[in-house]
Amino acid sequence: MSLSQERAPVYEALEEFRRMRVVPFDVPGHKRGRGNKELREFLGEKCVSLDVNSMKPLDNLCHPVSVIREAEELAAEAFGASHAFLMVGGTTSAVQSMVLTACKRGDKIILPRNVHRSVINALVLCGAVPVYVNPDVDHQLGIALGMKVSQVEQAIKENPDAVAVLVNNPTYYGICSDIKSIIALAHAHGMMVLADEAHGTHFYFGDNLPAAAMKAGADMAAVSMHKSGGSLTQSSLLLTGPEVNPGYVSQIINLTQTTSGSYLLLSSLDISRRNLALHGRETFCQVVELAEYARAEINAIGGYYAYSRELVNGDSIYDFDVTKLSVYTLEIGLAGIEVYDLLRDEYDIQIEFGDIGNILAYLSIGDRRQDIERLASALAEIKRLYQKSRNGMMSQEYISPQVVVTPQDAFYARKESLPLKETAGRVCSEFVMCYPPGIPILAPGERITDKILDYIVYAREKGCSMTGPEDEKIEALNVLL
Repeated sequence: MSLSQERAPVYEALEEFRRMRVVPFDVPGHKRGRGNKELREFLGEKCVSLDVNSMKPLDNLCHPVSVIREAEELAAEAFGASHAFLMVGGTTSAVQSMVLTACKRGDKIILPRNVHRSVINALVLCGAVPVYVNPDVDHQLGIALGMKVSQVEQAIKENPDAVAVLVNNPTYYGICSDIKSIIALAHAHGMMVLADEAHGTHFYFGDNLPAAAMKAGADMAAVSMHKSGGSLTQSSLLLTGPEVNPGYVSQIINLTQTTSGSYLLLSSLDISRRNLALHGRETFCQVVELAEYARAEINAIGGYYAYSRELVNGDSIYDFDVTKLSVYTLEIGLAGIEVYDLLRDEYDIQIEFGDIGNILAYLSIGDRRQDIERLASALAEIKRLYQKSRNGMMSQEYISPQVVVTPQDAFYARKESLPLKETAGRVCSEFVMCYPPGIPILAPGERITDKILDYIVYAREKGCSMTGPEDEKIEALNVLL
């Protein structure tokens, strides 16, 4: 059967089901909203009437044979993959499924340390051993960059028994590694290549954007459709290449993914894939134009630095995602998180995140020129009202870790809780991170240093949202006995 990207099989099946007026004696218990008036009024009758359970006319996410399978085939074609899986546990679930597919206990995986916590969580689950490539740091911006091909080559040389290489494509800030060369290098040594494309959905549908992982020959890619692709929060795709067994991947996914897949999420993936396949190129051309306009407006203010492809050096910054509106703030004497808080609290503008030295305004298919102008005006006023000396400001965003034991061994080891200031020199057994972006400052198995403790205290004082430890106030850490 030939595929038509104008189809949306899950959405179409739901619309047909809605017209059938079926009497529900199954879950969910709100029974199309009748049993929960407040929920029905809040979300709307149409929405709750389509919050249904798996059944023959609607297929089953755990073992798709009809409409969900068709939707996955269409997604695979649209993204240039051999197979696609609709994911309802977010890209966290897709990333973890990639790692669990490629690795078992004791296997080595080569990866940059500036990965999302979901990657290291997967190592806790499966017991794989991380071989970290510590990325270079841009010392002006304080951010971690991509992996150099030479760094990956050295890691492969020192760990020829590694089974996979994982690549961020791109980083949260828009930095891209030379993914094509890394894929060729890894494949030459019999290793799989996994791509975390949480922030790269648009690469598949844009002109003059960085290389998309599947088109570059990656074995697997986790794609956040809900970020730049327009689907509902928590919906994602897992893409696989021709050398990956989709039946085994399905088994891996079903180890952790819900057996009660949300049809609201599934239909949003289906509709969004259709929109991207039919209109993605023109849409993301407009997003790029908006981003370039925003950069020009913000850089004209002075003090801020909205960076772009001028950073590209052909190696640790092989390419840059120009849709990412990343802005350096320290020259006006404010940490990124301080600008983030001011934008929200004083100007009713919610951006994606602020860290020690940068902010990120996430631009995608729903943004408008007038919104950009409002953001630029607010940034100009923040500079005028709040600018101060940058003396005493911390600028280093990324600190290379000292890995002592594997994440799994550390997470499940005997441990004790100590006051933060007493943990220097000990081995951490939990995560500490600012969220977003969710890149661990500390991960299980890493040695705690004075530099890391200074960073944690500083970030907490500046207002970063710190997550991970058992102690919610981040005044104590669990360390190995």
